[in-house]
Amino acid sequence: MKVAIVVQRYGAEINGGAELHARYIAEHLARHVSVEVLTTCARDYITWANDFAPGESQVGPVRVRRFPVSQPRDPRTFGSWSERVFTTKHSVNDELAWLDAEGPTSPALVRYVTDHQAEFDFVLFFSFRYYHAYHGARAVPGKAILVPTAERDEALGLGIFPPVLRAVRGFMYNSPEERALIQAVSGTDAVPGVVVGVGSEVPAHTSAARFRQRTGIHERTAIYIGRIDENKGCVELFDFWKRYAEITPGGLTLVLVGTPVLPIPQHPRIRHLGFVSDEEKYDALAAAEFLIMPSYFESLSMVALEAWALGKPVLANGRCDVLRGQAVRSNAGLYYENYGEFVEAVRVLDGSPHVASVLGQNGSRFFRSHYAWPVIERKYLDMFEHLSKEDAQATHRAAPEMPGWWGRRQKTLPPARDVLAGLPAGPALERNARDTGAPRESREHREREPRDTRNSRETRDGRPRTAAPSSTGPAPAAPPPQAARPPRRDDGRQRGRDGRPPRAPQPGGRGAAPAGTPRPPADPAAPSSGDAQPPRENRDRGHRGGRQRRGRRPGGRPARKSEA
Repeated sequence: MKVAIVVQRYGAEINGGAELHARYIAEHLARHVSVEVLTTCARDYITWANDFAPGESQVGPVRVRRFPVSQPRDPRTFGSWSERVFTTKHSVNDELAWLDAEGPTSPALVRYVTDHQAEFDFVLFFSFRYYHAYHGARAVPGKAILVPTAERDEALGLGIFPPVLRAVRGFMYNSPEERALIQAVSGTDAVPGVVVGVGSEVPAHTSAARFRQRTGIHERTAIYIGRIDENKGCVELFDFWKRYAEITPGGLTLVLVGTPVLPIPQHPRIRHLGFVSDEEKYDALAAAEFLIMPSYFESLSMVALEAWALGKPVLANGRCDVLRGQAVRSNAGLYYENYGEFVEAVRVLDGSPHVASVLGQNGSRFFRSHYAWPVIERKYLDMFEHLSKEDAQATHRAAPEMPGWWGRRQKTLPPARDVLAGLPAGPALERNARDTGAPRESREHREREPRDTRNSRETRDGRPRTAAPSSTGPAPAAPPPQAARPPRRDDGRQRGRDGRPPRAPQPGGRGAAPAGTPRPPADPAAPSSGDAQPPRENRDRGHRGGRQRRGRRPGGRPARKSEA
């Protein structure tokens, strides 16, 4: 069997995101089938400049064929098209222009996939939103398997994608939340798909002592690993951490590992290590008490999986559906939705070693059960086998039709942001969320999704609830109330380095009250950083089912006879 993997960038020096995901999958599938990677000459995801030479090369055990990008990305042009298709009624031609402006635009890559499709049994396309995946899947729908790497992003609401998504042969999803989004926006329930994610190259031995000796950081630490960017929640993380440090003398130090695209605060309890080797990264993680994942948007957090593989708990942003779902399914972390919950969760993980240890043990079991490489490889091979058997009786799949000349120019498509706002939100914890058309072996490996316990008892002060640890296995955890992402300070004003407009909070999403619903007064102790805070639930009223308990005041103490 021969498989092509088509991805926007590829290389050993590209160490994050969908590109690293694709490289890991390529290298591990190469142990079982013949693999060839088809990609562009781009190295930088902002400009897509042609930094690599076109043609064939070898990266590790995998043969790589590169094709030139026809034009670099102009962030201003891309930002302008993004503003149009995300916020106004627009046409199919507008969306195609947005796709070209986003890049990396490589017609040569798509032509090669089209002309040489007979050489491959299947073609794995990574990242649905890019030029190569859209045009490539349209060209070879009968062999296309999509790894969407979809986030809760406005691009998901564009009208050009659903017909292509419905035409592909199968999906390899990163998470149940991603699957729910894709199925809701495009009606792909009948297309075979399985939640698989990706493994990680975690070393057998790490050394916290080596980290301390190399860096001179001997105090207790929490760690963030990834791109230091506003879209990753780092602005809010810095704000929360500085306020935590003010009220907690002698507390934890925050260690940052990754390339910054925004200024890092000069603070004695924030240490930036920059870009480091894999050995240094894993040593830093081994030395930390826990990992913080503050991102608002993820399709799968590989670094959270790495932390769990090392037995470290994770503190996640509960406003990210995927991170929240991972924390609940693994029972290996806590999550927060505002500053108060963040501080209390940090105190629990730092001040309760037994709790942190059990959460870490749960994470290690979760990683081995669902993300060890034998599990990941088996899911891909089972999908190939399943689709190969189906092919014996399947008819040729035609490419989805494009509207005609006039139809492509009609401004009938709704703003993508409005479409996104109507999609389901929150972690996908329901038992009826199932892999569709997946091979039997993959079904046996899929993640066990616990009951959604949001309606169970919650703490009276609104702190993240921590279940009593059990040494025999995960205990059920109750998520805190849902809330929408707070607006960013630059919403509606400026763009990121890649030209994308800031992602706006979604009306009607998590935590949005129905129109006309009165909100409780603002908490006087709430932070005044400018971030909108979710309304507090009246969890301390001492009532059940809306009826006050007899003989008690709302505050909880017994009523005096004069008050009864």
